[in-house]
Amino acid sequence: MPSQWEQIVVDAEDPARLARWWAAALDYVIVDEQPDEVEIRRSADQLPGLLFGRDPEVKKVKNRLHIDLRPDDQEAEVERLLDMGARHADIGQGDDVPWVVLADPEGNEFCVLAARSKENPAAA
Repeated sequence: MPSQWEQIVVDAEDPARLARWWAAALDYVIVDEQPDEVEIRRSADQLPGLLFGRDPEVKKVKNRLHIDLRPDDQEAEVERLLDMGARHADIGQGDDVPWVVLADPEGNEFCVLAARSKENPAAA
């Protein structure tokens, strides 16, 4: 039997703050909160989750794994996330890509993809 994807673990200087930021960004809920880790999910009984654990080390390099978000309106979502405290990130993507690279308040990069079109539902 194959494994089930339980969660992605994100190292954070302030797990509670970063978990709350991502919960608001994704419309997730906090399902468990301990002093050094906080887990969020779409709903309490729905996997996978994001688990934010304390790591006092400051992030220094580009992530090796990142989250892609696909909103219905890329421009509006980028603006909303920037208003929440995200910032633009340059990871060498150039200006001709159909996604926007942002970083969360602790510098973790993620992408906001263009909406899927009816003509090309699998588009990046």
